[in-house]
Amino acid sequence: MTEARIVLLPGDGVGPEVVAEGRKVLAAVADLHGHRFEFMEHPIGGIAIDEVGDPLPGSTIDACRSSAAVLLGAVGGPKWDDPQSEVRPEQGLLGLRRELELFANLRPVRVMPQLVDASPLRPEIVRDVDILIVRELTGGLYFGEPRLQEKVNGQRRAVDTLAYSEQEIHRVVQLAFELAERRRGLLVSVDKANVLESSRLWRQIAVEVAQSYPQVTLEHQLVDAAAMRLIADPQQFDVIVTENMFGDILSDEASVLTGSLGMLPSASLGAGTLGLYEPIHGSAPDIAGQGIANPIGTILSVAMLLRHSLDMEMEAASVERAVQLAIGSGARTADLTGGNASSTAEMGEVVIEQLRQAD
Repeated sequence: MTEARIVLLPGDGVGPEVVAEGRKVLAAVADLHGHRFEFMEHPIGGIAIDEVGDPLPGSTIDACRSSAAVLLGAVGGPKWDDPQSEVRPEQGLLGLRRELELFANLRPVRVMPQLVDASPLRPEIVRDVDILIVRELTGGLYFGEPRLQEKVNGQRRAVDTLAYSEQEIHRVVQLAFELAERRRGLLVSVDKANVLESSRLWRQIAVEVAQSYPQVTLEHQLVDAAAMRLIADPQQFDVIVTENMFGDILSDEASVLTGSLGMLPSASLGAGTLGLYEPIHGSAPDIAGQGIANPIGTILSVAMLLRHSLDMEMEAASVERAVQLAIGSGARTADLTGGNASSTAEMGEVVIEQLRQAD
C-alpha cells in the first residue's frame, strides 16, 4: 500500500469542475489498488486574489512542497483581466512553477482512433498521431528580466526579456533525449536560430547533448516551419523539445489534432518526484458552472501523476485504458459532439465505471 498526500488546486472557471472528477478517479484508484491518498485543497489564481489578495498564497506553496503531487484545474477569467492590474491570476501559476523548480512541461498528444473524425483535419492526417511535446517551463520571455512599460519621448514602450542559460537549456534537452530514447528515437528541437541569439545557443547545446544519445536522431526545425508541419504532417513527429513560449503555442495548436483542447493532459516536472499536473486548457469562463466541461484532460493528467510522481505505472495505464474504453463506448462531452452529450460528472463516472470493470 502506498500513502500519498495530493494537493488539489481547483482554481478558477471550470477548474473546480474538472478537478472534482480527477479527485474521484484518484479515489477510485486508491480503493481498487489498496492505496491511501490524502487530499488537501488550496486556492490559486483569481479565487486566491479574492480571498487573500495574492494569486499564490504562502500556505499554498508550503502545502505543495510537502505533498507527493499537485493536481491543478485552471486560473484566470474576465473578472481579473484588467491589463493594468499589478496582481493577476496567471502570476500564481508562473510563480508555482518557479517555486517548485518545475523546469519541464510534458504534453502528450495522442489521437484516439474513435475520435479521428472529431478533428477538423482529414482522418488520414491525424490517424495514429502520437507526439510528446517537451516545453521548457521556467525560462524565456515569461520569466526574463527586465520587463516593464515606460514612456520614452512621449511614446509608450514595453520590454520583455528573452534569456536562457546553458544549464536551463541543457537539463530540458537532456530530458527530451531520454524520453525520445524510450519512444521511437526521433527528437525534433524547435527554435528560431535564424533570428534569435537564445535560439542559436539552444541549437548549439542540443547538438552537444546529442553526442550522448547516438541512438536518437536529432532534427532541428524553425518554429514557423514546425507550426506548419504540425498541421500538415503530424505523423512525422515523435518528441518535440522547445523553449517556453514556442512550446506554449505549439502544444495548444496540437490540440486541433485531437479534436478538442479538453482532451490534452500535462505534467510539469523538476529534478525530484514532485510534479504539477493539469489539463492544458484554460479556465473557459464562458462555460463555467454549466457542468459541460470535458474532464478527460484532467483525468489523463491524473494518469501522468500516478506514473511520474507516485511510480504507479500499472495504475496509470489502467486509467488511460479506462479513458479509451469510455470514449469507445460512445461517451462524449459537448466539445466532441454536436448531439447528445455527457455532462462533466457523467463523463467522469463512465471512466470510473470502466476502471472498475477492468480491475
